Amino acid sequence: MDLPLNRFKQALHSGQKQIGLWSHLCSPISIEILAHCGYDWLVVDMEHSPNELPDVLAQLQAMTGGSAAPVVRVPWNDAVTFKRLLDIGVQSFLVPYVQTAEEAQQAVAATRYPPHGVRGYAGAPRASGYGRVKDYAHRCADEMCVLVQIETVEGLKNLEAIAAVEGVSGIFIGPGDLSAALGHLANPKHPDVLKTIDEAIARIRACGKAPGILTGDETLARHYVEQGCLFVAVGADQNLLRDSAQALASRFKN
Repeated sequence: MDLPLNRFKQALHSGQKQIGLWSHLCSPISIEILAHCGYDWLVVDMEHSPNELPDVLAQLQAMTGGSAAPVVRVPWNDAVTFKRLLDIGVQSFLVPYVQTAEEAQQAVAATRYPPHGVRGYAGAPRASGYGRVKDYAHRCADEMCVLVQIETVEGLKNLEAIAAVEGVSGIFIGPGDLSAALGHLANPKHPDVLKTIDEAIARIRACGKAPGILTGDETLARHYVEQGCLFVAVGADQNLLRDSAQALASRFKN
């Protein structure tokens, strides 16, 4: 058995646009459907969704064979959380609230075995095909994709230093928290926020790293792609379900 290749990481490093979707529903059934809808990546969210480790495992299994690669957003930059997700086979991580190069280094180190990191060793986890990938421990780091979220004024200030951290594949701009940090809570379309995001995308690209973002506004999503964002989430499953269900009911009741 061979080590699975991280096609999402390969695509980012080769400059290929990756269109994704956020998943909040914590359901292997819904994510199995979404995995075959043509998206390049799906976020399994643990920060702002009630996902726990067994839920994530079931969703990883459900996505097998789909077009979309799983990206798990951890609830926090915590080595224990990383360790457990790594053992069940997660290869791509989205890390919230990274404000310094040291915090970015901490996230990368959590995905690497010593001497290059602090990941705890397990003999035959799911990630190694339950021990069938014989050289897993020596090769797995090549397939790890660490994406860090910049969503504070401090993070923006340290953007170049964060981007310079070896092992960081991309920088994701969190428009919700960033708008709050800039004094425009719940208003990610405020002109000041939009200007700051455009500037951040250009700075990330100048550092040679992949920029990413989430927006459910199709016009804005296309704008960010044009600005050079390589991994763009263009919606969320709970919103799609809400809007389509309400629209159907409205057509019959009104």
